[in-house]
Amino acid sequence: MVSASLLHADSARNRLTGIGLVSVCYLLFTLLDGSAKWLVASMPVVTVVWLRFVMHALVASAVLLPLRGAALVRTRYWRWHAVRGLMFVVMTGINVWALQYLQLTVTSSIFFTTPVLIALISALFLGERLDAGRWVAIIVGFAGVLVIVRPGTAQFHPAMLAALANAVMYAVFMLMTRRLAAYESPETIQYLPAVGAALLLTPFALARWEWPDTWLEWTVACLLGVFGAAGHQLLALAHRYAPSSVIAPFLYQQVIYMAAFGYLVFGDVPAAAVWIGAAIVIASGLYLFRRETTARPK
Repeated sequence: MVSASLLHADSARNRLTGIGLVSVCYLLFTLLDGSAKWLVASMPVVTVVWLRFVMHALVASAVLLPLRGAALVRTRYWRWHAVRGLMFVVMTGINVWALQYLQLTVTSSIFFTTPVLIALISALFLGERLDAGRWVAIIVGFAGVLVIVRPGTAQFHPAMLAALANAVMYAVFMLMTRRLAAYESPETIQYLPAVGAALLLTPFALARWEWPDTWLEWTVACLLGVFGAAGHQLLALAHRYAPSSVIAPFLYQQVIYMAAFGYLVFGDVPAAAVWIGAAIVIASGLYLFRRETTARPK
């Protein structure tokens, strides 16, 4: 059965279109994280995060307001959007802070636990029943995180725990987004939290404001919001061409983008343990995606 949220018929061509859109989306998210990591070497974290949301809000306003008008901000769920906006600020702040100390492949590999965390949260707090196979996938997924983090070794850094906490928050964020998607348009869901985050951070950013030193820093800082807004819009559009079960596994290609960006820009070479742990986490996530797809009624 074709999802009611799709704007296009569920065909092989449209599925390929959705896969293409989501692939570009994760490339943009890689540029977003990589650019933020580069900027925080010379700018305060709060300034970088604020510029990311300000530019996101400006770009999204320029694109979406002419198309949607007042409907873009019309909602009955202001509390949900306010909470998501606050979470957006905290998650982005934690991620940018952690990027100062960790390779891009490490943060992205830990982030890949999101499907595993969603399954765990659904079981513990939402009453969803998980069979033995799903519980094994959850345990294996966290074993993969331990391989990446390697607690008690010289390679461990506290920022890894921050990245894991960020993944937990993002799992909750995604569950809230799924709930809102039944009542709100994708454009409103991605627009309101970005605007709220920009407004919330403004006084803190101005208090710590430091002017970028070069035109390159200005350019990269302005592009943060472009990468974020375009990425979220492409992600929403991809879901209109293909079901979530088709495009969700393509999240994992981001580790390749992250590794390439990290090597080309920062000279980072991921350790073997990172690749092994990432493979374990990805395998558990793909298993959960597969089980969710096959368990759905036809």
